Amino acid sequence: MTTLSHIRAEAEKCTDCPLYKHATQTVFGEGPARAQIVLVGEQPGDQEDLAGKPFVGPAGQMLDRALDDAEIERKKVYITNAVKHFKFEPRGKRRIHSKPNAAEIKICHQWIARELSAIEPDVVVAMGATAAQSLTGKGMPIGKNRGRELTWADGRRGIITVHPSYLLRIPDAESKAREYKAFVRDLKLAASLLGK
Repeated sequence: MTTLSHIRAEAEKCTDCPLYKHATQTVFGEGPARAQIVLVGEQPGDQEDLAGKPFVGPAGQMLDRALDDAEIERKKVYITNAVKHFKFEPRGKRRIHSKPNAAEIKICHQWIARELSAIEPDVVVAMGATAAQSLTGKGMPIGKNRGRELTWADGRRGIITVHPSYLLRIPDAESKAREYKAFVRDLKLAASLLGK
């Protein structure tokens, strides 16, 4: 069986789509090789691209807080992204996140598939529409599918929830608090599936 370190080494050289040309580096997943839960985000952000690690920026801080509130230790979950290179538009000195297209998601799916095959988790959580699209091979509305167990295209169990960056963009405090509670509830649901 191929190990995560072997897959990571291959992913670092990936040139299968044009995104590698402008990104600083491949941002591969991180966590235990036998994690029971895998969290799949959309793509690395600016800080992740520079650090070479997933979920280290503001969305990562939001995720850490939610994992804490859901009583899930981050060091026990494997965290990765559907797309391994940062896609962005330059705006002055800033690099603004740009959503990966269907072709980029499809091309990059090989890495998620190989990560999941190596880890063999019990539960896979799709955080955001890009992650869900990677795991299903098609678009999947979050609102309609949230709060219940799903089966991904590869037969693995999982759930779909929002991406933590969504929580950062909610302008009013009341809505933000409500959505944050729903996100924590989704993470608790993922953990509850482990015993079934």
